[in-house]
Amino acid sequence: MNNKDLAKNVLELVGGEQNISGLTHCATRLRFVLKDDSKADLKTLNQLEGVLKAQNSGGQVQVIIGAKVDAVYNEVKNLTSDRLENSEESAASSGSKKKRNPFNAVLETIAGIFTPILPALVGCGMIKCLATVMAALGWLEGSGFMVVINMIGDLIFYFLPFFLAVSAAHKFKTNPYLAVALAAGLMHPTILNAAAKIAETGVSTIDFLGMPILLMKYSSSVIPIILAVWIMSYLYPLVNRVVPKFLQVLLTPMIVLFIMVPLELIVFGPVGSHIGDWLTNGINSLFSTAGILAGAILGFFKPIMVMFGMHYAIMPIQIQQVATLGATVLLPTALAANLAQAGAAFGVFVLTKNKTMKSAAGSSGLTALFGITEPAIYGVTLKYKRPFFAACLAGGIVGGFYSLVHTTANAIALPGVLALGTYTADRYIYVILGCIASVVLAFVFTLIAGIKEDTDGTSLAKQKNAGSADNSPTMAAGSTVPSEASLLTASSTDMLIVSPMTGEIKPISEVEDQAFAQELMGKGIAIVPTEGKVYAPFDGVVEALYRTKHAIGLKANNGVEILIHIGVDTVSLKGKYFNAHIKQGQTIQAGELLVEFDPDGITSAGYNTITSIVVTNMQQYGDVLTTASSGPIRESEALIKLIP
Repeated sequence: MNNKDLAKNVLELVGGEQNISGLTHCATRLRFVLKDDSKADLKTLNQLEGVLKAQNSGGQVQVIIGAKVDAVYNEVKNLTSDRLENSEESAASSGSKKKRNPFNAVLETIAGIFTPILPALVGCGMIKCLATVMAALGWLEGSGFMVVINMIGDLIFYFLPFFLAVSAAHKFKTNPYLAVALAAGLMHPTILNAAAKIAETGVSTIDFLGMPILLMKYSSSVIPIILAVWIMSYLYPLVNRVVPKFLQVLLTPMIVLFIMVPLELIVFGPVGSHIGDWLTNGINSLFSTAGILAGAILGFFKPIMVMFGMHYAIMPIQIQQVATLGATVLLPTALAANLAQAGAAFGVFVLTKNKTMKSAAGSSGLTALFGITEPAIYGVTLKYKRPFFAACLAGGIVGGFYSLVHTTANAIALPGVLALGTYTADRYIYVILGCIASVVLAFVFTLIAGIKEDTDGTSLAKQKNAGSADNSPTMAAGSTVPSEASLLTASSTDMLIVSPMTGEIKPISEVEDQAFAQELMGKGIAIVPTEGKVYAPFDGVVEALYRTKHAIGLKANNGVEILIHIGVDTVSLKGKYFNAHIKQGQTIQAGELLVEFDPDGITSAGYNTITSIVVTNMQQYGDVLTTASSGPIRESEALIKLIP
């Protein structure tokens, strides 16, 4: 599925553009703020090819895409930009605010403000890393090149209020240009120059109508501008309602600035700065008094925070620490946690016998080394559970070690091997040893814990079921199970699912769609159809039927859920060559004709007809096995075995 089609499907499954009140993205996930969360079909989103996982967390519907999230985000914006922008303006002018759980609202607000500026933060952080490495090696010391490189690395921290003003204005749905004007009030030379000369002049305040304006340096502050823009988001529509319409263009901006600039300099600036200092000093005190414990806790829980999108909650503290103290004690624990997920993924790579999973584990492990852990978490370690917690344990151990040796990071960059130049410790060798320990410990813990993969990649024909205690029958490729009893109990626990079509069995790894080939959608098998008919493999209900009729989500009466996806990228055919005989929500019986399609027409249009049949709720079973890895199969013949 290409990015545009994926964006269309995601947009539809979150309730359409009219249900979106806000949209941002981070390194791996789309973050939707919806007017009505109940309209989001998370189950179908989780089954959508190209989506690693969808979840509602922190007041957002998060759709985890992976490395191509930026391209998908741009496609979604292209589809919604005009109307979404209008809906945001309407919400801002009416002053309507969506009511949320306070904790979720805070998380969602922080993520909404900081995720848009991540490219600038990470970009400047990596430049800072380059400058640090070059300085340590003595390259081009004192040259104009180094002056410019250091300047680029410091850009965002010298002018942070401007960046935050724009993203906060979008988040709070208020005028971004007035928000930038508020940032300019904090950054004006009248304030900054006077603050720099306090020691020389002895003047620390400016009188404004009898009220003191404290002279402070706000160039690297976080909280003051966010507070100011938040208050302005309420003040702006209030002033607009009071001022006559024909004077709004002239008077509304003037009144808002006349009120807000003195207010932010007298109240929000000093209060916000003190809050930031308290948070920064509080975290540093915690790490200085209980550093090992604090580092271990953060190192252990960092992957869990990533799962729920909560890791952005500590972003303001990290930025404030780097801005005010020149370094943060929080990022090293994230480095330990990320590299531990890489080590666990490499452990799965060694343990698994499934070629597809080997590929997924190897590639996601390398990605985690560079600071992006979602593919490793959702695609590999969390799937087997034990490797995930093995990585958490390793991250906790190394996080505590990093705190013990006073490891810090002097820039905000992705916690991975490319950013090692930004980390310091009592001795730099401790940083390197911690990185190695994170990978090795997680790798070893994973090998010790193992993965629950009894016969992954082998056919049921090789199973020695005959003579077992429950007398379950031996299954062979082509063994027929009557369609009226298509979901059978092979033993007291195991279950069989029959084939929904006639064709040639292929390993799921041969599907030219990585979402299926890497089993991100679920475990299963592929069939190259020789007849253009799909039948119900059991009694149940149609959970999902795509408008393009190329994919069907089914749920059996006993809870088994499967996805039948006909062809590769056939969503682009927009329903051509497909004819559905059922509708979403309909009850079905085993053997009932669900969909007819034209294999020759699909092939002539340039699309592969290979059909993926996967169990999407595989986490509820001990294993999902197939009757054979290749060979012919007819509709209603045994295809998949589920082991509780």
